[in-house]
Parts: sequence; structure tokens; C-alpha cells
Amino acid sequence: MKNRKGFALGLLFSLAIISTDGLAQNYRSEHHTFTLETVATGLRHPWSIAFLPDNEILISERSGILRRMVDGRLLSDPVSGLPDITASGQGGLLDLALHPDFAVNRWLYFSYSHGNAQGLTTRVARGRYESGELTNVEIVFEALPRLPGGRHFGSRLTFDPQGYLYVTVGDRGQETRAQQLDSHMGTTVRLHDDGRVPQDNPFVGQSGARPEIFTYGNRNGQGLFTHPLTGDIWQNEHGPRGGDEVNIIRAGLNYGWPKVTYGINYNGTPITDLTEAEGIEPPLLHWTPSIAPADMTYYNGTVFPEWQGDIFVGALVGQKVQRLRFAGTELVEQEDLLTQFNARIRDIQTGPDGTLWLITDEPNGRLIRLMPI
Repeated sequence: MKNRKGFALGLLFSLAIISTDGLAQNYRSEHHTFTLETVATGLRHPWSIAFLPDNEILISERSGILRRMVDGRLLSDPVSGLPDITASGQGGLLDLALHPDFAVNRWLYFSYSHGNAQGLTTRVARGRYESGELTNVEIVFEALPRLPGGRHFGSRLTFDPQGYLYVTVGDRGQETRAQQLDSHMGTTVRLHDDGRVPQDNPFVGQSGARPEIFTYGNRNGQGLFTHPLTGDIWQNEHGPRGGDEVNIIRAGLNYGWPKVTYGINYNGTPITDLTEAEGIEPPLLHWTPSIAPADMTYYNGTVFPEWQGDIFVGALVGQKVQRLRFAGTELVEQEDLLTQFNARIRDIQTGPDGTLWLITDEPNGRLIRLMPI
């Protein structure tokens, strides 16, 4: 039976600070001692990191700017060729993902919010990237219907081992749409790399259902990765007040929002009295109270050998990083890191150098690397 106690499960270790000289301080976790290295500053609400070949890093800024780092230096000139982006509320230029064959085809994928007279929506586009320029930009997905308001765009991207693209789409603040298959809101969609619908998607041919939908009942997924050993798609999503979740995304399943949740409304009133129900996939983990989970990464580097196979989650409201260890689908260990760092962690990734990289969601956002001691 799956454990549904969430935060209470496993071992929760507190972080000890060894020295106190700003970012240069050393941190001791349960398994490793590390320090923080500031790689870049001056980023305006950065959202995502993409590691390219040839020692280049791309960083999206929510305002609609795509920044470049080349050989460790943040360039002043942004990437050219982006389409029209509507930076409104939680929207703007959001996630970045490389095509699995990027080294050959140079396709860079990016999600963003786009507005017109019918409202706002989540879009995914791709373009061929070379030396600071995007060309041949084309839209591969647009969430429908368009809606007013600037909340819950979702927008995380990942590719599975077969080359399918997964996209999270938030409920846009209209929670009941997450249970309606005629809407992309509150879903995870699955596409071919050019935006075509795979014919084995679970709702293809079902009357009134959008064929791109892979799962539904997802409130606002902002963490997503493909497990390198199993190929499973892992996702976290924001609850309201409480009820943030970690799930493995499987075809056709209903993840419950808003029929089933551990969270409550922001004004303190109940959403539902159900925390589980028949036909609803229970979370592997829930955070109550909420930490507002952002992106997540599976650590498969060698720099921190005792963290091999652990999952790291950035937290916005929680202003920390949480390390999770699963044995299959059972949570066996969790640990809070950087609890006194006092910054919203928007993205966290395992870098090609085997270290952990994160960005802070601030007007003067930072790109930071966790280095072993």
C-alpha cells in the first residue's frame, strides 16, 4: 500500500552551517559537505537552465529574454529570434529543453505564455539554435482554450527515451477544468517532437477529449524529469495551501485535482473532504504545509557519490532544496538543504560536470553551483 503521509515519512535531517561568510559558507548535509559558488548574477527572475555542448549555458528570464553564458561569462546580448511572448503574472519565457539529438539537429524547445484577444495560454515552440540566434521557429503546441488571468501556466518540458515530448499545463486558476478532458488545463500532454499527436495517447479517438492529453487532474506541474534508469516521467505539482505532490506520470491516469487533495483553499476553507478515492492515483509524496515545489532533478553525477540516485527539488515558498531518496516508489529518506539560504529556488539541475546547479527567482537572480568539499 502506498504511504500517503507525505512529509512525515522517512528521515528528515536539518542542515548545519559550518561557517558564515555569505555564499562562501560551507554546508554539511547527511551525506556530503559542500559549498556554494556563484556563477552569475544580474538575472531577472530566471526560470530555466539548459546546458549546451561547447561549454555554453542558456538561461531563460521570465520577462521574455534568453541569456547566454559562454566559457563561464554571462553575455550582455540576449539570444535573438524569439517569438512574441506575453510576460503577465506567472507567465513569460519559461522552460527550456534540448532535443535528444540536439548536437545534430540544433532544436531548442521552450515554453512561454502568449496572449491575444481571446486570452492567455501556454505555448511550446522550437527553433534551431546556433551562436546566439534562433531560426526556423515553429509552434509545436498551444494549450486550449485560452483563458483570462496570469496564473498556473505549468510549462515544464522533458523528453522520454523514445523521443516523445511531455509538457505540463496548469489549471490556469480554473480548478474544475483539470477534470474535463475537453480542456488542456490541469494536464500533462504528450507529443511527437514536431507537435504531432502520438496515436497511442490514451484519449485519442475519444469524443470530446483533447488527444494531446496524457494525464489529467494535475493542478500546476512545475517540476519534471525523465528517470534515466526506468524511463518513467516524474512530476511534482503545486497544491493550494498544502497538498503539493510528487507523482509518476502514467498514461490515462487521473491525479485527482480538485476532487482529491490534501490542500485547502487560500482563505482556509476546505476544497474537498477526500484525500483518496477510487480511480484517483495517490501521490508518492505530498508536502503539507506547502513548499511550492519548482523544478526537480535526478542526480546521476559522480561528484557527490553518496547522493547517487537521489532526487533534488527546488522550493519557492519553502526557500530551500529538498533531497528525496526512493526505493522504487517508496520514500525512504528526505532532507532539507539550504534552509537558511533565504531565496526562492526556481530550477535545479544536474550539470554535465556532475555538480548540482540552481537558479534563484529574484529581480537580481543568481546562477549557483553546489561544489563538494
